Amino acid sequence: MIKINENYLKLEASYLFADIAKRVAAFQRAHPGRQVIKLGIGDVTRPLPAACIQAFHTAIDEMARAETFRGYGPEQGYEFLREKIAQHDFQARGANIAADEIFVSDGAKCDNGNIQEVFATDITVAIPDPVYPVYLDTNVMAGRTGAFVDGRYQGVVYMDGTRKNGFVPALPEAEVGLIYLCFPNNPTGATIGKAQLKQWVDFARARKAIILYDAAYEIFIRDPDLPHSIYEIEGAAEVAVEFRSFSKMAGFTGTRCAYSVVPKACTAYTAAGEPQPVHALWHRRHTTKFNGVSYPVQRAAAAVYSSEGLAQCRELSDYYLRNAKLIRNELSDLGYACIGGDNSPYIWVDCRMDSWKFFDLLLEKANVVCTPGVGFGRCGAGYVRISAFNDHEKVQLAMERIRNVLRAA
Repeated sequence: MIKINENYLKLEASYLFADIAKRVAAFQRAHPGRQVIKLGIGDVTRPLPAACIQAFHTAIDEMARAETFRGYGPEQGYEFLREKIAQHDFQARGANIAADEIFVSDGAKCDNGNIQEVFATDITVAIPDPVYPVYLDTNVMAGRTGAFVDGRYQGVVYMDGTRKNGFVPALPEAEVGLIYLCFPNNPTGATIGKAQLKQWVDFARARKAIILYDAAYEIFIRDPDLPHSIYEIEGAAEVAVEFRSFSKMAGFTGTRCAYSVVPKACTAYTAAGEPQPVHALWHRRHTTKFNGVSYPVQRAAAAVYSSEGLAQCRELSDYYLRNAKLIRNELSDLGYACIGGDNSPYIWVDCRMDSWKFFDLLLEKANVVCTPGVGFGRCGAGYVRISAFNDHEKVQLAMERIRNVLRAA
């Protein structure tokens, strides 16, 4: 008799964004004449930067000629891309990250979900609340949690993010082995300063823990005092793995390219306490289970680091930040408390009612989609996340509709 992995049965019935999609689809079927504006999921709407498009075309042409055709590439990524990443994203900021510590992949979501495979199943995991669901769900699938009770999984150390702490959780009091952090934060848009981040690095070093640091939204940081990478903090290479994505940096959500950074100094331990380099473990996992991102996509990603590409990506992120500023200003003027929207494309809104009721209100009355905060965890109850990823004209229309609905509510 074939048996299933029963940890999957612990998962909540549906993935948050799948549930939202079903509700929106049902609304559109019932009201086919209405234009629904989606400010829910973090999917981009603007075209790829021109530099990336040109590099894409050139690489495709190479694939059309026998003398320049390429088959399987290195699973870790081509050197031409890894070198540029190391130089521009880390070494230029004083972080001593080498090209061979970078692993190119098809998405930060995948890397965040897969990295936990190299760690023992009996470790204690510390996860923020509110949180991007992938961090939590993949640990449930792996068997690191108990049952789902009263809105939380038993066996997980939840790190509460609240308005009082600016949605930057305090260091856990419990003994933990794996710590998830995300800044600029998804879903709240909160950011972390260097002094605060140093506390986390020092905590992990003292306890021989590992931090999984999701920096997928660093392109939106405009405050010069905020760190773009955890490796800007001394000692972080010993205790941190970082995840980055071209999805928000260059609009690659449909093109698929990201990378993880696993420094050779990053160390975990056997049950007997023997140190093991996480880099070697991840290298083995990555090369066994992944066959690499396509050559044309990696050429397009490398074009991000050209002078034209860097300028175009900056322009792209400025476009979405303009949307974010509009959303935050409009909601603040209506008296709603918000964070995010300045160094982040997300605006976290205290909606002053049940999250799903507010979602339904905006969908049914304004025909605008947001994301219920409670879907990100218990601390998200009473909040919604609004995304700045849409065309500016649509965001303007959405905010006009929302303003009219909330003033009448």
